[in-house]
Amino acid sequence: HEEFSQHLAHEAVQFIEPTWKMLLSNKGLLPILWELFPEHPNLLPAFDEAAPLGESFIRKPKLSREGSNVAWHEGGVVVEETGGEYGEEGHVYQALAPLPEFDGNHPVFGVWVVDHEAAGLGIREDSKRITGNLSRFVPHFFR
Repeated sequence: HEEFSQHLAHEAVQFIEPTWKMLLSNKGLLPILWELFPEHPNLLPAFDEAAPLGESFIRKPKLSREGSNVAWHEGGVVVEETGGEYGEEGHVYQALAPLPEFDGNHPVFGVWVVDHEAAGLGIREDSKRITGNLSRFVPHFFR
């Protein structure tokens, strides 16, 4: 039981995302990061066009969220694609890095690091290869 959770159910509670989040959540940064730090172990190759990646890659809208409008290309064929309302802003193309599969489920780990220390972990899991907003999610907090 989280002590603060009792305050969340109040109808007057509002959450406002900070404006800087728009910059950091823009996937248009991925090709820039790859250009600045090629071969970095925590980055996948990413480009503004698909050609450098060959026939297998992931196409993501620059401003989408939670797996919307993502296309999984493998061997020149779209093998999985999600719908949504994003993509007018353009796309980025990222190297294909298939998720592991455990009992028909594909987990994605999101880790928050503060001052070089792990501060939180979110595990999102789905039977589909592209996780979305209806995927199972379990947050973890480190003290």
